[in-house]
Amino acid sequence: MTRISLKHWRIAVAGIACAAVLTPAAALAAPAHPAARAAAAPSCATSSLRVWLGVPGDSATGHTAYQLELSNISNRACTLFGFPGVSAVAVGGGQLGTPAARDHADATRLVTLGRGATAHVFLVITNVAFFPPAACHPANAIGLKVFPPNTRTATVVSFSFRACARRGPVFLRVRTTVAGTGIPGFST
Repeated sequence: MTRISLKHWRIAVAGIACAAVLTPAAALAAPAHPAARAAAAPSCATSSLRVWLGVPGDSATGHTAYQLELSNISNRACTLFGFPGVSAVAVGGGQLGTPAARDHADATRLVTLGRGATAHVFLVITNVAFFPPAACHPANAIGLKVFPPNTRTATVVSFSFRACARRGPVFLRVRTTVAGTGIPGFST
């Protein structure tokens, strides 16, 4: 080898050795991949959450928007991902009309709730007076039946409003779960 090529060879070897030493350290310092974080905290069970409605709602022509809040009341962190199931409830617990439609305006992200933390869902209730009475069959709802994302157990949030008793007209819409407490008039 010539003197110049030997010098370049030593620099290359030193660079490779340095990279081999630094790469594991950089990998350890990098934040965990979202899938790894998801494995760290289990999905939130309905029994681990207090579901409540942020009032007052924000009204626009024919609609009122609310923040449906999901607070972690357990002693450990848990995760929420996606949409809750929401429907209107009649006296006696029966479902009124069609369950809430999903509004995909927000990106779906994993939300990790620490102990005492809250996430929210943007909920829109349409004034059923805008539907033909024969198609809607207006009735009084006494609450919202809420299945937190990825659960099979519901809870009922007491809340009186007019709903459609018949299936068909979509009078409830929900967006995906978002981190943080929703503030009426400011959060979407």
